[in-house]
Amino acid sequence: MQTYDYIVVGAGSAGAVVANRLSADTRNKVLLLEAGPASHPWATIPIGFAKLINNPTANWLYTSEPEANTNGRRLPVPRGRMLGGSSSINGLAFVRGQAQDFDTWAQMGNQGWSYDEVLPFFKCMESYEADGDDKFRGREGPLRVTNPEPRDPLFAALIEAAGQVGIPHNPDYNGATQEGIAMSQATIASRRRMSTAHCYLAPIRQRPNLHIETDALTETLVLAGKRCTGVRYSVGGNVREARATREVVVSAGSINSPQLLELSGIGQPERLGNLGIEVRHALPGVGENLRDHYAPRTRWAVGKKGITFNDRGRGLGLVHQAMRYALLGNGMLAMVAAPMRAFVRSREGLDAPDVLLGWVPMLTEPTPTGPKLSRQSGMTCYAHPMRPESKGHVHIASADPRRPPAINFNFLSSSVDAELTVRAIRIARSIMTAPALAPLQLTEIAPGTSRSTDDEILDWVRQAAETTYHPVGTCKMGSDLMAVVDPQLRVHGIDGLRVADASIMPTLTSGNTNAPSIMIGEKAADMILKNAA
Repeated sequence: MQTYDYIVVGAGSAGAVVANRLSADTRNKVLLLEAGPASHPWATIPIGFAKLINNPTANWLYTSEPEANTNGRRLPVPRGRMLGGSSSINGLAFVRGQAQDFDTWAQMGNQGWSYDEVLPFFKCMESYEADGDDKFRGREGPLRVTNPEPRDPLFAALIEAAGQVGIPHNPDYNGATQEGIAMSQATIASRRRMSTAHCYLAPIRQRPNLHIETDALTETLVLAGKRCTGVRYSVGGNVREARATREVVVSAGSINSPQLLELSGIGQPERLGNLGIEVRHALPGVGENLRDHYAPRTRWAVGKKGITFNDRGRGLGLVHQAMRYALLGNGMLAMVAAPMRAFVRSREGLDAPDVLLGWVPMLTEPTPTGPKLSRQSGMTCYAHPMRPESKGHVHIASADPRRPPAINFNFLSSSVDAELTVRAIRIARSIMTAPALAPLQLTEIAPGTSRSTDDEILDWVRQAAETTYHPVGTCKMGSDLMAVVDPQLRVHGIDGLRVADASIMPTLTSGNTNAPSIMIGEKAADMILKNAA
């Protein structure tokens, strides 16, 4: 049995950051465990997310349980399973969220998590390569973030159309204000994906005090009474144990972190007892408070040829796109999953945007190996509330750590979510039918103009919507009876154990969750080091 000062479980968006910062002090001996491989060939190329979305080598490929508000469908829940975690397979959009998101966390009793208090961590983690106010943006961090110009005529037309319905262009939605339409800021630079594996781990792989073990499945936490003293994990079928003299940090993500706690006997006593797991610590909030963005994708046919990647990305067009990527580092292969987005207020009188729209300049069709370009020329616009109130849960269904947990989202269980989803779709329609887009000769495919009432639109949402792959909240931070960790991210009632990833978010942030997850890793490491000092 090897002994370390710190053990970090999960080398994803937050875990890679924690391991980097803790091991920067040569006196700290750190073990970083990752269940997946070190890398994958598609993980460097931005468009590689399309190849990794259904790839079992790099993806846990979870699915949710059938529910009434998904029309009995099982929704895909992709989660990264390699160094960098989901930052190695995601759609590459960089969205911090609003100041209001973090101020809400602080108002819920989480001292130290207001926007003014987390902003320094957002700044220290990024190297922002565009114009922006240095009050809000960082220039010297490990994570390179870029902001593409809307040079493509399609994106310029979308900005004009949004302006015609009252949505302004905002060149930096991660700056002073989020509201408006903009090109998606991206974790893409020098033609490649800026995952935490590349930005936080690759430069430090040779540190003698950091041991990174891949293909290592953590099966349980080792507890001595009410203290976590280490972990038990398996590599190639061989079971190993490692001891932590200071702390174990669980950064396995919103699905796997609660799974590991429950496998270790931390959770709801009756649920654990029914699976034959010895209850080591009763903590009813483990696995609860699951939230995600339930996002219908409106689909639009484009009559004007040569505008979308359905025309420009097949045959000789694909060769041209490959050459653009190789020579200029742009085009379809260097694209964010949704290259343009708008943060919009659903009605007048709101202090801040509450719905999000995102555009994809193509139509795709699902296949067993991932999305495939449709032969029909078109584009997609997804639309959803940013801070949903509907809450579900994630719980183990077996004492076997290799069995996936059961994921229940409980989408649209809150009436306000249903109301805002309909409003978001109507806002998307207003932009897509604005005069600036008339030359593109757009035709609404889905939900279709025949669906006009709220009930008809919601019926389509239940048939067609998926998530935007932003699960959070299953080990939520707080001081109430359902909280799992305190504001220092220490697991309530267990010494020597913290959780640091998106699972600690009490509520969803306004937009994509990768940037906040990296921030959580930065802040967690800072708290751990200050505590040790």
